Amino acid sequence: MKTQLKVLALFFALLFAPNKILHAQQHKTFKPELTLGVGFGPVFTSIDFERKVPQNTTNGFSGGASLRYITEKHLGILAELNFAQRGWTEDFSETDFTTHSYSRTLNYIELPLMTHIYFGNKVKFVINLGPQISYMFSDSASMNDELATYVQDQLEQDPNNPLFLQYESIDNKFDYGLLGGIGIEFDTGIGNFILEGRYYFGLGDSFDNSRSKVGNFSRSAHRYFGGKLTYYFFSF
Repeated sequence: MKTQLKVLALFFALLFAPNKILHAQQHKTFKPELTLGVGFGPVFTSIDFERKVPQNTTNGFSGGASLRYITEKHLGILAELNFAQRGWTEDFSETDFTTHSYSRTLNYIELPLMTHIYFGNKVKFVINLGPQISYMFSDSASMNDELATYVQDQLEQDPNNPLFLQYESIDNKFDYGLLGGIGIEFDTGIGNFILEGRYYFGLGDSFDNSRSKVGNFSRSAHRYFGGKLTYYFFSF
């Protein structure tokens, strides 16, 4: 946990320090730019469980509003408010229970706040990097009858069976982590378009790892890859 907090502190420093360092070097002719946009794209999610839970990648969707403030040449701040579908799909293909199936969708409101770095003119190379906080507002699961019957039978024999902790309610709706993205921006006559690949590394746990229950998860954090197309259409 201490290591995760140190990493998070480092990214906060990366978010705010560049503006202070480069402010003295700002050209007098540079005009700051504040733009509003919308973005959307697919996400490919999983949960980093420890004890391991075999999984297949789960496909989801992310979209929302984006506010970008270019404060210096090649540098700015990016804030977003997004809806994102996360979750996991269990993989039973390497077990004796290949007829079982289970998937879970966790819907989040996400607020990333990132340093925005860019190079170029009409076509730009962009890097976004910084912390993200999120809140889960809904949760749904799909378990087939074969698995449901098996779980019920096992829990009747042992109500504290640790193999089924991932089917319980999510303990922590609040999540935090680090988000990074690399992409290309196109400056056109109708606005700016950014095509970007992103990766999120969660530092919070969905399930409470402080419980003394045998077999409890020591880690249950989100990870996802995503693609995003953002359209900046309005400047202040």
